[in-house]
Amino acid sequence: VQLQAYGGGLVQAGGSLRLSCAASGRSFSDYVMGWFRRAPGKERELVASISWGGGSTYYADSVRGRFTISRDNAKNTVYLQMNSLKPEDTAGYYCAAGLTMGAVISGQITGDWGQGTQVTVSS
Repeated sequence: VQLQAYGGGLVQAGGSLRLSCAASGRSFSDYVMGWFRRAPGKERELVASISWGGGSTYYADSVRGRFTISRDNAKNTVYLQMNSLKPEDTAGYYCAAGLTMGAVISGQITGDWGQGTQVTVSS
């Protein structure tokens, strides 16, 4: 599956952004999807993941209550709604696919990371 993330930008602290990730290739609904981020000098970390049908989600403690992951299998797209943004949310954001929730949570993705989108939150 090929992935393309978009929707990033520059926003002030407290603001919102909605990221989208369009998938092409094999059946999108076969995959658990995740959003990851990587800040300069830091390791890549999982932000959120969502199961095949969208009924189960996982959030990192740092974003729980502020970010919401969702997916539209008819449009082969996964979204990340980010509210109450903080400067520490500044990072490159990437979407990725995996075969199970456990695989995505542990970083075992299927295929390539694809091109990410930059989110910059100013204080």
